[in-house]
Amino acid sequence: MASHSSRASTDWRPTASWATLRRRAELLAELRGFFAERGFLEVETPLASADTVVDRHLDPLGLTLPDDPRRPDVGQRLWLQTSPEFAMKRLVAAGAGPIYQVAKAFRAAERGRWHNPEFTLVEWYRPGDDLAAGVSLLSELGERLLGRGPAEMLTYADAFRRHANVDPLAAPVAELADALRCAGQSWPDGLPVDEPHRDAWLDLVLDALVAPRLGLTRPAIVTHYPASQAALARVATDDPRVAERFELFAAGLELANGYHELLDADVLSERIARANAARQADGKPTLPVESRLLGAMRTGLPACAGCALGFDRLVAVAVGASSLDEVLAFPIERA
Repeated sequence: MASHSSRASTDWRPTASWATLRRRAELLAELRGFFAERGFLEVETPLASADTVVDRHLDPLGLTLPDDPRRPDVGQRLWLQTSPEFAMKRLVAAGAGPIYQVAKAFRAAERGRWHNPEFTLVEWYRPGDDLAAGVSLLSELGERLLGRGPAEMLTYADAFRRHANVDPLAAPVAELADALRCAGQSWPDGLPVDEPHRDAWLDLVLDALVAPRLGLTRPAIVTHYPASQAALARVATDDPRVAERFELFAAGLELANGYHELLDADVLSERIARANAARQADGKPTLPVESRLLGAMRTGLPACAGCALGFDRLVAVAVGASSLDEVLAFPIERA
């Protein structure tokens, strides 16, 4: 009882200041105005779904929907969404025009200075957009909300050559390890220095050497990620080594991730199978291989570009916060 009383006496207050929470609300209103001016429809999709994005590194929170409240552990398995991507693309396939959503998203085992298991994601799709149009829209939004000018554009390869002095598309994995070693960076014990683990090494170099140097004076948008990291983006027809994926960085933080969207359901099924195999290799449970999104894609998903923006991180950059806790009313420890 004494322990509870002590915790309750200090943990009920918000961690963000009222000035920051007011600025957060202003930015959200500004964001909604941005999309309204461009004819986007605001939508809502289920947070709990039978479907979920299947990604090696994203872990959704599972829940049981019991038919009998006396047996809360028996019932349909659902997933709190890591992003509203699947449901929003179903709306696009069903005939929606440009849409956007301000949604809560959930990711297990993510807590740190710039992560909270529950967070706010802004996601949008516009039929007819290609990679260039998707990048342009993201740059306009970043300029509107952050007031730091239009984004600098550079490819993933350019960013690695500039900040890590390696070619990410051609360098042997040992060269990626050398770049980290020369910079005094460590890596997980037991990570093999071999080609099957190339993406893990690329992620390490990106996180340690490249991302912290992006968007320091004005936002930066990085395009053309390796095809092995396409996720739900299409592979470039003029260079099969890269995917039509783009990300926004500001103040060294990744803020948004976008795709010229993959339309081929068979290709997505193959990627889901590979992601599940990788999850098994990591000791994680597999995730559902079938989804209503695949059904929608088999019917016909219109060509489009989409993007997901981490709104909490954007607010942090806008107010100069040093952690997400400064822009959240109640992070997970006070939820």
